[in-house]
Amino acid sequence: MERLKSLFKGEPVLCISALCALASMFLTPPSAVYAGYIDFRVLILLFGLMAVVAGFQDCGLFELLAQRMLSGRHRMRTITLMLVLLPFFTSMLVTNDVALLTFVPFAILVLGMVGRNDQILWVVVLQALAANLGSMATPVGNPQNLYLYNTYGLTAGDFFGVILPLAAVSLAALMVCSLVGKDQILEVQFPEQAKLRRPGRLAVLCVLFVLCLLCVFRVIHEWLLLAVVLVTLLVMGRDLLRRVDYGLLLTFVCFFVFSGNLGQSEALREVLTRALAWNTALVSGLVSQVISNVPAAVLLSGFTQDWRGLLVGTDVGGLGTPVASLASLIALRLYMKAPGANMGRYLRVFTVANIAGLVILSAAAVLFGNM
Repeated sequence: MERLKSLFKGEPVLCISALCALASMFLTPPSAVYAGYIDFRVLILLFGLMAVVAGFQDCGLFELLAQRMLSGRHRMRTITLMLVLLPFFTSMLVTNDVALLTFVPFAILVLGMVGRNDQILWVVVLQALAANLGSMATPVGNPQNLYLYNTYGLTAGDFFGVILPLAAVSLAALMVCSLVGKDQILEVQFPEQAKLRRPGRLAVLCVLFVLCLLCVFRVIHEWLLLAVVLVTLLVMGRDLLRRVDYGLLLTFVCFFVFSGNLGQSEALREVLTRALAWNTALVSGLVSQVISNVPAAVLLSGFTQDWRGLLVGTDVGGLGTPVASLASLIALRLYMKAPGANMGRYLRVFTVANIAGLVILSAAAVLFGNM
């Protein structure tokens, strides 16, 4: 029982997805049909990207770039802006959760060094928003984008035509919020300078990252990518294989089974199809608030061809409750390690900021004809 409690605490979404998959088997007993539920292309792309990004972190790439941006004399507003924009732009390539794991502790360190611990809560809330909003700007920024890009066979033009206007509005709003507050000139000096580790490995990882992007845009085949990534990691990066988030991969598999089994029930298919036909973006956004946006994308994709509504709904739906995007829970967990952390106050500020973001982006989606 203790092991089960520990597993649920560490991997709540995986446990819930597994229970959903098991429950759905009463509707559709296990058979050979299950093999058709699994989207191996998405799993391979996620595996490759997670391994490469773990390697980037191991080489110290992100810390080096951040230190070079922030070292020296800056205005407080400039420091806040840079701390917020770091996860916004990096999440476009390395996912929102990795961006927050890297830059929230970095922000807490920097603000403590310049004596502005009072700004930690506000900056971390903005970083959580920035990571979720920046990650929606590219097909590889978050798992649901990658999944939807592949499932609906989107082109770069399809995807960016819908998402880039929303990303631009997000960037403008974040910049305005970052420049609010008391300003002063501050000196940022790091006691230990970050350095690149294993430059040879970093070069190889950059090549693998390019291959992952080529696979996303269907230039190379996913099984070829898997072979290249596995051989490369077995030769020069076996430690990175242990750092892949296999829990996320299993979560996808469970929701593939759950969604596939629901699709075999005519009654459930009709209910979900009618709901999504009414307003795909709104329904997927509401579902994201309860089960988070990644499972929502996987579950609902089997019942609609409205990829625009599903893409906008699950991306914008990452704002809202702390559960709407798992990256938001990561930000909260990291914030609680900061000096003077106050969970109640954080959740109040987080909720107000997220509601404001939902209102702004929903209005923008309506204005751009995507909702």
